Amino acid sequence: MQTIGLVGGMSWESSAAYYEALNRGVEERLGGLHSAKTVMSSVEFAEVTAMQETEDWDGVAKVLAEAATGVDRAGADFLMLCTTTFHRVAEQVQDAVDIPLLHLGDVVAQACVSAGVEKVALLGTQFAMSRTFFTERIARHGLEVIVPEEHRHAELDRIIYEELVHYQVVDDSRRKVVALIEELWDAGAGGVILGCSELELLVKQADSELPVFGCTSLHVEAALDRALG
Repeated sequence: MQTIGLVGGMSWESSAAYYEALNRGVEERLGGLHSAKTVMSSVEFAEVTAMQETEDWDGVAKVLAEAATGVDRAGADFLMLCTTTFHRVAEQVQDAVDIPLLHLGDVVAQACVSAGVEKVALLGTQFAMSRTFFTERIARHGLEVIVPEEHRHAELDRIIYEELVHYQVVDDSRRKVVALIEELWDAGAGGVILGCSELELLVKQADSELPVFGCTSLHVEAALDRALG
């Protein structure tokens, strides 16, 4: 079994979901008392979020690269960033370490292609939806990526940062997000990417007639395939 390296803390709830899913996945695949071999370095969410808000991406890259370097030195065989938004600096993080980075965008795109989806919608933070760093990575795999209309972005951000990162799962917010998914279906989406770990707390496949691609779930499955393969 390979050792999985994790850079977490963005948010800690997201990191906890990764850790639990990885260990449950190993237990399900191998049985008995088996668990995942992991090394995690967790950054301070408020610090990197403040840098994001001021567009200090060199600062973000430095913090995450230092965390990744520690994970590398601790014996990880490959690296995961437990975040979507901060994949904005994935290339800089990869350049800082000697182990491969399992890029979330590639993992999600491959799942969409395997499911026969050609046009996919992305839901996530306002930053992830309004910038191209993540959608362009997905589009490299031959997919067309759409996002909600701009006036919808702030409400999604509110749900993520004011509710979900504090483990507050609100039924009214679920209804709003499901309604947004239906709008994107009308716009031609053949599937929807939950491009923020916390959104998987809110929306499940049972809530949508469209195929739902949860970033955390897919990232974890890809990591397990690699670690146990």
